[in-house]
Amino acid sequence: MSSERAPRGIDPTKAHPARRYNYWLGGKDNFAADRESAEIVASGFPTIRLSALENRKFLQRAVRHLAAEAGIRQFLDIGAGLPSAGNVHEVAQDVAPESRVVYVDNDPIVLVHARALLNSSPEGATAYVDADLREPEKILNAPELTETLDLSRPTALILVATMHFITEDEDAYGLLGRLREALAPGSHIAMTHATLDYLPEERRAGVIENDEKSGVPFQMRTRTEFTRFFDGLELVEPGVTSVVEWRPDDPPGERPTVEDVSMYGAVARVP
Repeated sequence: MSSERAPRGIDPTKAHPARRYNYWLGGKDNFAADRESAEIVASGFPTIRLSALENRKFLQRAVRHLAAEAGIRQFLDIGAGLPSAGNVHEVAQDVAPESRVVYVDNDPIVLVHARALLNSSPEGATAYVDADLREPEKILNAPELTETLDLSRPTALILVATMHFITEDEDAYGLLGRLREALAPGSHIAMTHATLDYLPEERRAGVIENDEKSGVPFQMRTRTEFTRFFDGLELVEPGVTSVVEWRPDDPPGERPTVEDVSMYGAVARVP
């Protein structure tokens, strides 16, 4: 994509997490600034593309579990990113065609492509909300959400590779708490988050330095800090672990290392 083709309202000179993630996944809906930012991150963490792919695989396994085993039929995917294979509604509706999904993102490019996220089964429904995770009230009160989901019934809140863009001064735990308050008992929260815990000490400073240079605010968190997001919830087995080790489809010898992915993942139930 070139700056000349940028839709109205988009600054193609400023990197955005959704477009950068699209680049790592091999997509073409990104600008030079996104690619430059992505390569800066990759210079400090060369396996970032693998990490992005494993995040996507976790998302699909988690949604499959939620639909098939937990019986969830409503999904709220915040930080959905650009459409790609295996979107939440595709996985959920493959299990239960009546599943209803609301996607949320704050990148206008995602909005441009949202029709690909709205290709629901006839029995179910999908909708898109143009909003930021930092605006929980806007998300919860959006007519696209209230007309699609009934939050008095169990709902899965999906926050995959999203919370690490909320820095400490933006009250990440408070933002999640407001969303969690809106969820009915029996709801679930599925989340992944970048961490330095799996990396040797000598590599950590370089990763942090390159993240700071990338132009996208980013907050690594430890296992203890990540686990705090699930305080008061019932963790689903195997609990907090590397996304690689959360109910994997592949045998151990065919999985990437936890160091190469460096992401925590977990799913928890709201009691």
